[in-house]
Parts: sequence; C-alpha cells; structure tokens
Amino acid sequence: MDPISADPVPYDHVAIVTGSDSGIGRATAVALADRGFDVGITFHTDQPGAEHTAAAVRGRGRRAAVRRHDLAEPEAAAAVVDELAEELGGVGVLVNNAGRGIRRPVLETGYGEWRSVIAVDLDGAFTCAQRAARRMVAAGRGGRIINVTSVHEEYPRVGAAAYCAAKGGLRMLTRVLALELGSHEITVNAVAPGEIATPMTGQEDQPPQPGSRPGYPLGRPGDAREVAAVIVFLAGPASSYVTGATIFVDGGLILMGPQAAGEVGTDDWRRVVSSR
Repeated sequence: MDPISADPVPYDHVAIVTGSDSGIGRATAVALADRGFDVGITFHTDQPGAEHTAAAVRGRGRRAAVRRHDLAEPEAAAAVVDELAEELGGVGVLVNNAGRGIRRPVLETGYGEWRSVIAVDLDGAFTCAQRAARRMVAAGRGGRIINVTSVHEEYPRVGAAAYCAAKGGLRMLTRVLALELGSHEITVNAVAPGEIATPMTGQEDQPPQPGSRPGYPLGRPGDAREVAAVIVFLAGPASSYVTGATIFVDGGLILMGPQAAGEVGTDDWRRVVSSR
C-alpha cells in the first residue's frame, strides 16, 4: 500500500496542540484544521486567546475543545491529553508546543526557577507524549508526535541555561521515542524555530518586517505560520518516512555562528539582556 496516496491519514483525525492560545501553537491549530483535523487546544493563563483559536478552528468546519493546562505540574497536566482525546474521539497527532524560559546567568539562577523551566519544557512534553502514545498504540492506527524545540536544542545562549538544557533534552527524548514507537507506525520529530514574531519573543502575531534583522541570512524574524507549515508536514502522510529528525525553521540563523563571531567587536555578548 502506498502510504501517501492511500487513506491520507489512517490515524485519528484529531490533533492536540499544547500552548495554542497564541503564536506558533495558534497558527498550528488553524493549519491543522485546514487539513481536516479536529483540534484540542490548551492554554495556561490566556483563556480568551484559546477561545479565539477555537473559534478559528470551528470557522473552518472542524471541532475544537479547550482546556487549561498547567505544565508546572506535569503529571496532573497530562490528564488533559486524555480529556481532550475522550471529548474529540481519539488522538492521532500531538504537538508539544507549550514552553517557557527565563533569562538569568547560571550563577544567579535559583533551583526553583531552573525546575520550573524543566518541568514545563521537558517533563510536561514527556508526560503528554506518553499519554498520547499509549492511546495511539492502543488504537493501532499509528500517529504523529511533534515536539517544538528551538535552535537552542543544539546551540547555547548566554543566560538561557535552563531553556537550552530543556530543549536539548527534548531533542534526545524525541529520538528515543522515535526508536521505541516506530514499530507502531508512530513517527516522532522535532521542529526547532529560531526567532519567530510571537508574543513569546516580545513581538506580536503579525508578519515580521523585512530587513529588520540584518544579521540573519533571510533578514527578518520568522512568521508563526511558517513554523506551522513544517509541523503540518510532519503531521501528515507525506512525512511517513521521517522520524527522529529535527527540522530547523530559523531563516538560516544557525549558519551564522563562525561568520557572526568574526564580526563581533566587543564583549557585550557575554551580558544577559532581555529578549526582543
């Protein structure tokens, strides 16, 4: 059977997207609805944002369900995956998108701050993936798990030790899950964004300004919809032979390491500064 031209999505036409009240999560939820998925939407504090996403999903003729999701308590939060799956009739795609970070030098980072980032960005992704994978295995129709990491799964940043450690851990979790779940026709991949114009980077959900980042090969931040397009590819049948991979969506940012280092003329990069 041709996995691409046969039933395009043999697994449940239900996607759960964590942290889908804004930014990449919202863009992904809407893009998946455009591809025929009902969508489970989660939020931490922005319920109006989550309801706005749900309205956009329903406007495309798909069902939407909304739940509050506090990944600071990863085991309790994972129950939301089961709740959404029960309400929507299964789960074929999980997008672990919710995340947080802090900007603090290692020597000034409290253990509680460290743990809060690890809990949300890594522990929560583990517990949610585990719940979704158990359902996918039981259903026997395969599925897709996509973890949203960051360019910092591979490349460090001053003042972001907890975030980098969590995203690096999520990269390796992605790979182990790909090994363990492949026999069940479940693929597991990561998408690693660079700077994307979203509220998380101190920007708005709007198209970024061309030429605003002269140090980037493409000269601008990314648009959340550009990341969502890659996630949708990994969620669909065309990616059936892709697993354990990371796709960087960064406008060429990571290519600039040696090039940019040669252009730096001061030690200012050593200081922790707030994100854009």
